Amino acid sequence: MTQSMTGFARGSVTTPSFAVIVELRSVNNRFLDLHFRCPDNLRSEETQWRKLIGEHVDRGKIEVAFRLQLEAGTEAISLNKAKLAQLGTALGEISEILPNAKQPDTLAILQTPGVANAEELDITAVKEAAKNALKNALDELHGQRHAEGEKLATMVATRVATMGEILVTLRSQLPLLREQQKQRLLSKLEQAGIEPDASRLEEELIYVAQRSDVDEEMDRLDAHLGAITDALKSGKPCGRRLDFLMQELNREANTLSSKSTALTTTNTAVEFKVLIEQMREQIQNIE
Repeated sequence: MTQSMTGFARGSVTTPSFAVIVELRSVNNRFLDLHFRCPDNLRSEETQWRKLIGEHVDRGKIEVAFRLQLEAGTEAISLNKAKLAQLGTALGEISEILPNAKQPDTLAILQTPGVANAEELDITAVKEAAKNALKNALDELHGQRHAEGEKLATMVATRVATMGEILVTLRSQLPLLREQQKQRLLSKLEQAGIEPDASRLEEELIYVAQRSDVDEEMDRLDAHLGAITDALKSGKPCGRRLDFLMQELNREANTLSSKSTALTTTNTAVEFKVLIEQMREQIQNIE
């Protein structure tokens, strides 16, 4: 299937203790270029995330942002009773030496380093939730990129069909164009009052016909248009191949223009180049 390289998606996993939210922003790029923003305790998972994303995406610059949110009221506090006992002993000794010293209140005791500790999250559960949230976001991104890619493929296919129709018309006009070319040459000789030698005239007509022959260019244009259609229908990432075919189409259109001996052929070459440029703009976003 044809996929675009642009899109935005969000995935999340929520537990009673926390929630993990993942946001993906994708734009076009020649290769797969990944950039991560995540909490420090999840950095070790980056290699696995890269592998997972690589299974879904071939090309594009993707920004991956992870956010960890703790649910209100779930952060439990535990007391370090050993530390608290040590602090009580120290305070008793201070009272004996300095009986008039002010005793700390309960809040000050809790704020003493090491007395009260917030229970740490289950990091294994957080990592698993992050992985599942990423999968959810990738599924959504895949759907968006596919939908956008189908639109791009339709735009390209429409222009390919238009070029094909123009080629058919040009082929049907070639015999008439060659005859007109011959008549122009004879008319110039007649205006100059020159009686042409039959064999010399035949050689000149053959030379002119060879210089203006565009059959090979049209055959190659036809082949390239067929290759574009096949690539779009292949169901595989085809952006690089399509970009190469645009270069080939443009080369043939330039040759067609340089060999032109009639306004009809010149206009056809110009029309081809306009259509090729329109396709090239769309193909820049195809994976």
